Amino acid sequence: MVLIMASFGDALTFYDTRGMPDPAALPEAYEGVLWRRTLAYFVDLCVIGVIAVFCWIIFAVLWLLSFGLLGPVLWFAFGLIPLAYHTFLLSGPRSATLGMRIFDVELRSVTGERPRLLQALIQTVLFYITVGATCSLVLLLVLFNRHKRTLHDMLSGTVVVRRFPVRWAAAREPLHA
Repeated sequence: MVLIMASFGDALTFYDTRGMPDPAALPEAYEGVLWRRTLAYFVDLCVIGVIAVFCWIIFAVLWLLSFGLLGPVLWFAFGLIPLAYHTFLLSGPRSATLGMRIFDVELRSVTGERPRLLQALIQTVLFYITVGATCSLVLLLVLFNRHKRTLHDMLSGTVVVRRFPVRWAAAREPLHA
């Protein structure tokens, strides 16, 4: 079986870890990521719920004004709320959703850069597909690798780390004699 990772010009193979901080050299980059990431997702679910309630009210009014003709389009748009929330915030300047910001973690590409829009979209889609298809069991993969990456992280070329921009950047630069 061959696993293929989406290529964004950043990573060439499934196991490419060039830009990620080494857990041995910079353990604080991964310290507490598992529980922080889990709690961040619960915060994100609450935020998405609030957004969904507001959208539902707006969509209900639009549905009534269109005599139900906009129903299919509105239901499709309603389903895109979590996808848009994660994609736009993960590819944004902070590389983190609101929950991730609260718990001081961020998403990075394996090269250490913030993910581009397409990479964040693929990471989000893969998250919902893999978690939905396996009833969240796929998330246990994070317990068996040193970079604390899930399957959707590996396939999209991303990693979730603690927010240490200065130390991480310093650790990535080669030593000059």
